[in-house]
Amino acid sequence: MEILFHGVATKTNGTPVKVGEKLPAFAVKDAADTVKTGTQLFTKVSLISVVPDIDTRVCSLSTKRFNQEVDKYNNINFYTISTNTLEQQKDWCAAEGVAKLELLSDATAEFGKAMGLYVEEKGIDARSIWIVDTKGTVLYQELLAEQSNEPNYAKALEFLDSLN
Repeated sequence: MEILFHGVATKTNGTPVKVGEKLPAFAVKDAADTVKTGTQLFTKVSLISVVPDIDTRVCSLSTKRFNQEVDKYNNINFYTISTNTLEQQKDWCAAEGVAKLELLSDATAEFGKAMGLYVEEKGIDARSIWIVDTKGTVLYQELLAEQSNEPNYAKALEFLDSLN
């Protein structure tokens, strides 16, 4: 898939799954350095915000924004996945006071590669939003063509509201 970074074109490693399709098998790590699979994560409908680098402005803004929304959705899991290391994620969470949503590390790029979101030349996953059911079926997706843009929070949250 072709995407832009500040107007400069690049490509991901493949074609992301579409609405109605199941997410491929993957594993990421949580803050306790425990490997988590989709089956373990999707105990309820889940919003997954994929960000290229938690230490950049837009990634930080989007993660903090979804963290603010967690309390409004008791029946939804909120996750942010980035290719940052666990240490980088922990440091960021401590500095920014983010504790409600769960950050997951894709430092090995397994998730990004399986999803067709991995940008090899930059070593990061492409910014995107996914809402999946308990079986890992994609209900909603937003793939940002320009990676320096923030996602459409209102649209994703309206979709979550429609599930209640």
